[in-house]
Amino acid sequence: MPSVDESLAIIKRGAEEILVEDELIKKLATGKPLRIKAGFDPTAPDLHLGHTVLINKLRQFQDLGHEILFLIGDFTGMIGDPTGKSATRPPLTEAEVAANAQTYQQQVFKILDKAKTKIVFNSEWMSEMGAAGMIKLAGQQTVARMLERDDFKKRYKAEQSISIHEFLYPLVQGYDSVAMEADVELGGTDQKFNLLMGRELQKHYGQDPQTIIMMPLLEGLDGTNKMSKSLNNYIGITDAPGEMFTKIVSMPDSLIWRYYELLSFRSIAEIEALKQEMQNGRNPKEIKIELAKELIARFHGEEAAATADKSAGNIIKEGELPEGTPELDVELMGQEDMPVSAIINKTNLAQNSAQAKDMLTNGRVKVDWQVVDAKHRLSAGTYIVQAGKKKIAKVTLK
Repeated sequence: MPSVDESLAIIKRGAEEILVEDELIKKLATGKPLRIKAGFDPTAPDLHLGHTVLINKLRQFQDLGHEILFLIGDFTGMIGDPTGKSATRPPLTEAEVAANAQTYQQQVFKILDKAKTKIVFNSEWMSEMGAAGMIKLAGQQTVARMLERDDFKKRYKAEQSISIHEFLYPLVQGYDSVAMEADVELGGTDQKFNLLMGRELQKHYGQDPQTIIMMPLLEGLDGTNKMSKSLNNYIGITDAPGEMFTKIVSMPDSLIWRYYELLSFRSIAEIEALKQEMQNGRNPKEIKIELAKELIARFHGEEAAATADKSAGNIIKEGELPEGTPELDVELMGQEDMPVSAIINKTNLAQNSAQAKDMLTNGRVKVDWQVVDAKHRLSAGTYIVQAGKKKIAKVTLK
């Protein structure tokens, strides 16, 4: 393993806050591989570059020789994370959670080393806890403590409803750290309350408290708001190479170094050299193209990265598959077939279910080059699915 100072420099890159840094240094000084936890609720079928900020940090820990525990919150996903929400989130069904979790596993190994990553589901221990165990866990915190949480406090003052089960979310996330015996937990800055809950519960259960590393929320292509599918300011990791290239190269120059710091695997020295080149007059577009090619290679391969600029912005011609057309798998989850509306939503060919419905209604969706409507369903097999003029994928249902 690298020295403590070398490891700390890599770990601190891009991090917003570390609680508590002295504890982390002591853990690193033992020379033992640490158990690094990051949790993701499978609330959507696809990931965007904003999600990869945490996954990139996991990869850095992995490269430093530590044990990576990628937690899929199939249990918490059915509660619904109240973080930053002004209203109670509708819980996902078991089938939705299972389908999204399967897609997550396919996507994260574009970044993480599959052989060195342990995928964990929190239903493994939470389903066994039972009502008595949940009541005992709930007894570890008070309503007053929960109302210290910023989003709960705002909703309470505004006389907006807070469902009782929402109080369980931070408790369950915290208990996950106990069950996993986490040494370090990664999370966004908006997760601070939940991350601290893990420390508190570990102390209660006689464990050494985890170190918390909070990563910033990546700004979207508008340069202001958090990257979000609903705001249409995102870059999906399943976006076609040409589309990904176009989005990255057209982003505001103000985002260049933020994206390099949080998304690139280039060294700090390399990034500083690029900064100096831009200060000396190098065209910012050229530097964005370098980032675009790095990210496209990560998610689509070197060949796609080399030709992405040629397909950028191109309108698909009927009967011709563009170079780098993504090949995606969709699980039927025991069903005989699936509506094409669900398929284009799950494969990121539509931004959301509402857009999928709109595209089908307006005759903008084709399967094997034939226009289909909202009633169309597909069974197991491989299809060319096109949504609009520029989005296309080779989709295998199984």
